[in-house]
Amino acid sequence: MPLNVGSVSLLGGEIPFAAFRRFIESKMSLIPRYLKRVVAPPFNIGLPRWDYDPEFDIRNHVRQVTLKHGTDKELKALAGKLFSKVMDRQHPLWDLTLVRGLKGKRTGLIIRMHHCLADGIAGVGIVSGLMDASPVAPRLPWGKLRFRVPPPSGTATSLVDGLTSSYSNFIERLLAAWGDALNIAERTVANGGNPASRGFTRLLPELIAPTERLRFNVLYRGPQKFAWTEIPLVEVKAIRHTRGTSVNDVLLALVTATIRRYSEVHGDRVKGKLLRIMVPVNLRGTDGPGQLGNCISLVPVTIPLDIRPPKKLLAAVHKRTEFLKGAHAAELVSLAGGLIGMFPSPMQAFAGPMISQVPFTPFNMVCTSVPGPQFPLYLLGHKMLNWYPYVPVGGELAVNCAILSYNGMVYFGFSGDVHAAPDLGRLEKLLKQSFVELREAAGVAAPRKNPERKKRVSVKKPVASKPATPPATTVRARVPLPATRSMTRPTAASDATREEERVLTPLSA
Repeated sequence: MPLNVGSVSLLGGEIPFAAFRRFIESKMSLIPRYLKRVVAPPFNIGLPRWDYDPEFDIRNHVRQVTLKHGTDKELKALAGKLFSKVMDRQHPLWDLTLVRGLKGKRTGLIIRMHHCLADGIAGVGIVSGLMDASPVAPRLPWGKLRFRVPPPSGTATSLVDGLTSSYSNFIERLLAAWGDALNIAERTVANGGNPASRGFTRLLPELIAPTERLRFNVLYRGPQKFAWTEIPLVEVKAIRHTRGTSVNDVLLALVTATIRRYSEVHGDRVKGKLLRIMVPVNLRGTDGPGQLGNCISLVPVTIPLDIRPPKKLLAAVHKRTEFLKGAHAAELVSLAGGLIGMFPSPMQAFAGPMISQVPFTPFNMVCTSVPGPQFPLYLLGHKMLNWYPYVPVGGELAVNCAILSYNGMVYFGFSGDVHAAPDLGRLEKLLKQSFVELREAAGVAAPRKNPERKKRVSVKKPVASKPATPPATTVRARVPLPATRSMTRPTAASDATREEERVLTPLSA
């Protein structure tokens, strides 16, 4: 299974490939993790580690493709093809593909990275760090940048490091599990017992019910398709305000209604069925706001699939998400995952591939939602017009959904196996129908159409004089995040990488 995360962006204007590659190369010192590859320890004794790639070449990671017809349909097909491929583990697990030839004088950018490098929050932060908040194109360095890369470790050193890291990780997980358990207990006592006890009995049948497979819950075979659509964020917030829920509740209700419509289009019965969605929850706090990698837990949200009235469906979603928050579901799942991670590394390496082949469906689909910057970003002075997120599929989760808010819009990316969902693109229209239905039921008026928005704005190369609003500040790789247990603002690089950055100071060409 290609466990890639990524996105597809559309930018105004035509971006020269040579300048784009030099620009990306100049940013490498900000994220040294992306100069490293994953190296397994000898005999799987200990944990895999990050080692600098001694043969790192930016040309292996930054490429260009020219479309034949230049349509969005062709771009979606290319993205699905790239996301279906497994990356070479002998090199850092990321790449950028600049897509040329799009109609309307646009440029596409397909970003792909392995899930071990970043979750949704970290991935959005990294992209934000590569781009600028100002339309003024930055000055590019001349020549090829070279980095002082430490030599790879020997076998004996790798073995000792593996044992040391494995022991340290075991102690760290043990202390974290103990801290999570105390935290859950303290919150429960502070709230006067279990705050979710009132709804526990009523929702217990849903919680313990086995996941019933839907038509797309079949074993992943590949290749993949990728589909996308978008809706205005201001209307989503208006629905949330009118109905007294959260933005995530509105988005989950829309995805649920879309899956119900998709099932009914294919003649499947939905009465009495439950849709179990796995929702990743960010666990970053103030201690590690710029943390790379994965720092998430999973919350299983089970929603009746046969609730048709939009307001009733939204209320049902809100009631279940509030119950899971009160029951500390994210902390409990994180605690269980930490305990599983205490098993010896050789045992995990041996059992992991076999477990992944077991025909077991814990969820019907994954739906991840990440907030992005609510102001335009620019790449070499070219405005990013659209930003469609991608989440991997695998196992029996052959159709998943990623959601990203950016610059006043909410972007949906549907990923799916071509055998499980050959008509994946139908989800685009069905989601729009579900959104209009919910908006009308909530009493939210549709915005007036602005004739100026119909005209495609040709993005010309700006003159480096007056920066546009917001303030012309470069979005750095490390962006502080607020302390929260829900979806937080994105970030890119960890403060723990400062020591690495001193090693990776660019030399002159």
